[in-house]
Amino acid sequence: MARYEDIQSWVKEKYGFSVKTCWIAHMKEKHGLNPRKSWNRKNADFRLNPCPEKVEEAITEAMYHFKMI
Repeated sequence: MARYEDIQSWVKEKYGFSVKTCWIAHMKEKHGLNPRKSWNRKNADFRLNPCPEKVEEAITEAMYHFKMI
């Protein structure tokens, strides 16, 4: 499985913008991949920084590229 850094660099190279690791975790959760819980996350049921809709497609495409989904 690809690391978060791999996804970030792939999206940066293809689309020209940076993505946050919390956005990647949110998309993994949406696709049922169950990311690890962050050690500094205060509430497991609430996302402080959910993935913006305009970025979802790029992250999903990166996940398909790396055969994660």
